[in-house]
This record gives sequence, C-alpha cells and structure tokens, in this order.
Amino acid sequence: MTAEPAGGHAAGGKKAVLAALAANIGIAVTKFAAFVITGSASMLAESVHSVADSGNQALLLLGRSRSLQEETEEHQFGFGAERYFYAFIVALVLFTVGAVFSLYEGIERISHPEQLDSPAIAFAVLGIAVVLEGLSFRTAVAESNRSRGRSSWLSFIRHAKAPELPAVLLEDSAALIGLVLAFCGVALSAVTRNGRWDGAGSLAIGALLGCVAVILAVEMKSLLIGESAGRATEAAIVAAIEAGPQAQRVIHLRTLHVGPETLLVAAKIAVRHDDTATAIAAGIDAAERRIRAAVPIAELIFLEPDLYRAARIDADDPAVRAARRSSSLRVAGRSALQAVRRGRRPGSPPEP
Repeated sequence: MTAEPAGGHAAGGKKAVLAALAANIGIAVTKFAAFVITGSASMLAESVHSVADSGNQALLLLGRSRSLQEETEEHQFGFGAERYFYAFIVALVLFTVGAVFSLYEGIERISHPEQLDSPAIAFAVLGIAVVLEGLSFRTAVAESNRSRGRSSWLSFIRHAKAPELPAVLLEDSAALIGLVLAFCGVALSAVTRNGRWDGAGSLAIGALLGCVAVILAVEMKSLLIGESAGRATEAAIVAAIEAGPQAQRVIHLRTLHVGPETLLVAAKIAVRHDDTATAIAAGIDAAERRIRAAVPIAELIFLEPDLYRAARIDADDPAVRAARRSSSLRVAGRSALQAVRRGRRPGSPPEP
C-alpha cells in the first residue's frame, strides 16, 4: 500500500474515522425512522449499511488503541499489526452485515412486493444522509490529500500502510453511491407503484457493498501477511547506509511494516576485508543513526556485515533486487542533481 506514513498521518486518520462515526450514527437513526414510516426495503438496507459502518469505525478506533500497547516478551515487535487485524474484521462486517443482509432483503422484497408509504419522507431522509455522508467524505479526502502526494486515488488505496483512511474512503464512497441507488429504488417504486423496484435497489446496494468488502479484505490481507516499504523509502535506507565510509555497498535489503508507523529493516552490507571489529561495529551504529534520521519510522534495524562476493549473489532474490534497485535510484538521483548544478536537464546527453 507510494503513500508512506508521515508525521500527522496517524492523527489525520483518526480525525477521518471520528467524522465518519459521528455521521453514520446520525444517518442510521434517521434511516431507521424513515424505514419504520415507509416500509422501504432500500431504506432498511441503507439503515443496516449505516449501522455496519458505525460498527466498523468503532473497530478501527479499537485497533488504533490496542496498537499502542507496550511490547511484551510474547510480542516483542509490538502490537502495530492490531490495526490491520481490525481493519480486516471491518471488511468481514461490511460483507456479512451489509452486503448479505441487503441482498437477502432485496430478494425478499422482489418475491413479496409491497407498496411504499410516504415516499416523500424517504426522499427527505436520503437528502439528509447525502449531506452528512458528504461531510464525512470531504473530511476523509482532505486528510488523505495530506499524505497522498502525487499518487492517484487508486494507488493511494492500494499502497497506503495505515488502514484507516483507505477504509473510510471506500466506505464513504460506497455509502454515497448506495444513497443514489436507494433514491432510484424508492423513486421508481413510487412512480410505477411497483415495490419490486425497491427490492432491486436493495439488491444493487448489496452488490456494491460486497465489492467494496472484497477490495478492502484483499488490501488488509496483504498488510496482515506483511508488506515491504515503498521504493522511495527503500532507496532512502540504502542511501543512508552507503553514505558512510564503512559500508561499500548494500548486498541485500529486506523491509517489513510490522505496523503503519513501525518499519523493520534488515540488510546485509559489504565491509572492507581488513576492517577491525571495532571499526565495523562503529560503522553499523553510525549507519543505524543515519537510517533513523532519513526514515523515522525505521524503529527496528538489523544490519549484518559481510564480504561482497559477486559469485555468491542470487540475482533473483527479491532482497537483492531491492538493494540494487535502490542503489541505482540513488546513483540516478545524484547524477540528476549534478546535472542540474551544471545547468543541464536530467537525462540530457553528457557534455563532450
């Protein structure tokens, strides 16, 4: 998940979750009242959707709270992955409570259609829900823009390491589209006096929630299994290691997000064959300080000194590819900077 955690990202995610929670509680109460008055299946589906979303935001907040626990002997890398676990539960709730119920209610209403009562009330409630959901969505977008950078929205959702903002963005997007579907279902039922259209609206909402739940589950599964840092972060780590005189090169590099704001770094670095143990230890300590300065979330760093022998290197090893790619990015960036300083554009032919 190009978006990397940065300062303010965690606070922004919490703000978006709280805004979504407040909006969904208000929307759920309003929709349930409208369902009781109108008997609309679409309104009931949307009511359950809002209740599920409210529970989901509570789960995201619970995950954030539990992730702050101190390390223990049993969990020596901390509890940062709690946020991924609860976000995965959110996907399951969205599917079982939201999607399955909406599909069931839609099939039931199509099989046994009923005439809607007071559709004007349903329209009014849907209008209120659109306003509240829109405010929540706007907050989520504003907070996401602070860490999204130049990434597309699809790339941000796919590569973000903190689960809260992608979850809220997906939920709010589904909620707004679901409100449009509910509006269409109620409107067609009122105009045609055929309650099956209302059931069709519920079916469409269920299908929508199912798709969103699957997307969220896939992303959270990837984070639970363990994702490496982004390429820019890996390049910064390699540059920090190779910036010192003791390390000749990074032989291989492995990174792992054990939580949104905690990165594990494991690297094998080439040292000179005649360096003393004292010099190597001092060099590793210095490299760790440079890494933490360049990438503050790199809290767990393990560097292994070794002698570089090209014949022993497995070029297909992902860790080797990560180190070589990052080193190449560093060299390219340094060349581009030198070109700019000489008054040439990066990528232009060398001067004769």
